[in-house]
Amino acid sequence: MPVEGVRRPAWAEISRSALAHNIAALQRVLGETKLCAVVKANGYGHGAPLAARAALDGGAHALAVAIVDEGIELRGSGVSAPILLLAEIPPETIPDALSHSLSLTVGSVAGARHAVAAAERLGGLHRVHVKIDTGMHRMGVPPELVDDVVDVLLASSAIDLEGVYTHFSTADGPSEEDRAFTREQLAIFEGVIARLGARGVHPRVVHAANSAGAIGYPASRLSMARVGLALYGYLPDPWLGVTLADAGVTLEPALTLRAQVVAARRLEAGERPSYGRRRPLERAATVVTVPFGYADGYPRRLFEAGADVLIGARRYPLAGTVTMDQLLIDVGDDTVNVGDDVVLLGRQGDETISADEWARLAGTITWEILCGIGARVPRVLVD
Repeated sequence: MPVEGVRRPAWAEISRSALAHNIAALQRVLGETKLCAVVKANGYGHGAPLAARAALDGGAHALAVAIVDEGIELRGSGVSAPILLLAEIPPETIPDALSHSLSLTVGSVAGARHAVAAAERLGGLHRVHVKIDTGMHRMGVPPELVDDVVDVLLASSAIDLEGVYTHFSTADGPSEEDRAFTREQLAIFEGVIARLGARGVHPRVVHAANSAGAIGYPASRLSMARVGLALYGYLPDPWLGVTLADAGVTLEPALTLRAQVVAARRLEAGERPSYGRRRPLERAATVVTVPFGYADGYPRRLFEAGADVLIGARRYPLAGTVTMDQLLIDVGDDTVNVGDDVVLLGRQGDETISADEWARLAGTITWEILCGIGARVPRVLVD
């Protein structure tokens, strides 16, 4: 396991109240639809066990992860709620998944056969969800093969065909083309559900909506919605904020990245701090060191893009290239001392730096920013 930097003044604060607020806000939009909290990729960088417990305490019905190890980690932390694996897994890993009561995703006829074989060897009754490929073309059963997969699963007394689902590829897109494709995916999925119903197959859990679908496409909410990014306080795209505003709710970012100043020095105009000596100081200034770098998830691109940090509720720019473990900050003539609080992501006073801001500056997406926060950054649950 990666070592956490608990002896270094840099950490991530995860707000339990923000996660609970977001679940309540989303549940208000979802109505009777159950919420499945997606906590894969270390809870989108927030720490999976922390995020999972806070989400369940806030009212989430189930959890979802990407790989078996993530599910086992949650079981080891005491989580007993349903946990869905969001992809078909290799045959050799199925026994571990089933022995930890993880719900399998089946996305092929071969996958169905492997699931049945493992379930029957283990004994008992094991939950399975069938994933339908309605146009994402990443993983899932083509609609024309759904009956073949279901036949394999229903033939076994060891399989509980609990769910069927699909995944949208452009639900966050603002264009009419994006929206039309999402509606087409949903129509294909509804056709599959109707065909299964006609043969007497009625899975208890039917789900299609990701965060964008849950907010922007009411018809996709069905019996459960898989909420990822929105759970952590961010919108997949700004246009989705209209729906939340109409419902009278907002989301709150749940993560704050904090550190403390560990060194300060006065430098003359023309000095070029950090690797590569990329930029001269335009005037004499105090430059302070903050123990957080690209190994912790601070993108190197942010220096050239003009990123700031917050100290004393004021914005200050980077003074040089982002290094693996440290940042250099130009605080000008202001008094900043060793031990002063620094906010890299989050709010300080009336100023806020968001993961959306980092994503825009770095030319990437908010998901990547959050998931990129390094494993050695301790996650601390607050409030």
